[in-house]
Formats: sequence, C-alpha cells, structure tokens
Amino acid sequence: MKHFIFTMSLLAIVSCKDSKTVDENLKTEAIEQTVEATNDHNDHEMTNAYAEAWSNDIELNNGNKWQANFETNDGVERMKKSIKTQSTNSLEDYKTLAKQLSDDKNYVVKNCTMTGASHDNLHIWLLPLMAKIDALSEAKTTKEASQLKHSIEQNVNAYNTYFQ
Repeated sequence: MKHFIFTMSLLAIVSCKDSKTVDENLKTEAIEQTVEATNDHNDHEMTNAYAEAWSNDIELNNGNKWQANFETNDGVERMKKSIKTQSTNSLEDYKTLAKQLSDDKNYVVKNCTMTGASHDNLHIWLLPLMAKIDALSEAKTTKEASQLKHSIEQNVNAYNTYFQ
C-alpha cells in the first residue's frame, strides 16, 4: 500500500492539462497495484485501504471546502450519474461503466482551471480515482469489478466533502 501511495504522489506532480504526459509505466504500476489490492482484500478491507490512501492526505481549506470550477463539479456529477444509471450485471456492463467514467474523468481533466492548493487537493482526490477507473476497465471477474465500483462510488461521493 505504501508503494501505491508513493506512486500516486508521483502522479500528483503532473497538472491536470498535462496529465496526458504522465509516464505510462507509473500509471500502469498504479493500476496493477489497484487490482492487486482488489485481489488481496475483502470488500470492506479494500474500501478502507483505498480510503486511507488518499483521505489521509487531502485537506480542507482552513476547515472549509475548496472552491472548484464549474466544469470540475459538473464532471463529478456526470460520474455520479454514470454510476447510478449504468447497469452492472455482467463484466461487459462494468467495462461500459469504466468507459463512461473515463469519459467523465477526461472532461474534468480537460477543463480543469484550478490552481494552487485547491488544485493540489483535487489531485489527491482524483489520481486514485483515475487508477480505480483504469483498473475497472481491466477487471477480470464481476467480483473484482463490483469491489472496484464500490470503491469508485465512495471516492466520487467523498468529493463533496472537500469541494464545492
């Protein structure tokens, strides 16, 4: 898990609009570790491990939520809608959800105009989510996909705890 956090910290150095230039080896490693965590933990333990990975690092703005730009908030709402509306009865359904979530995430990344501490904290929230979405697209079983979906949903729902 410490290696996962280190990898995610390295990814956080890249700005939103420059995220396409992220070293693919680091991204692949983060995805593999996300899948490994899925395979090594039961549903409850995996969720807790993911929560600790980023929620220990994210901060509020002097006790208040960070101001996010409209497009970021809109993209998060799109993710919430995708999670609620996409059927997940089969592995193919989960892959479709992963594609929808990836499109929603790409909208956030493409339209990010945040800077400074709010941007840094957005990355703390966003980068593990990106790895989970990528891992969902690579899931081999419906059990693994279900666990990842649950973790993604918790991550997405936690957004409003830190951003407005």
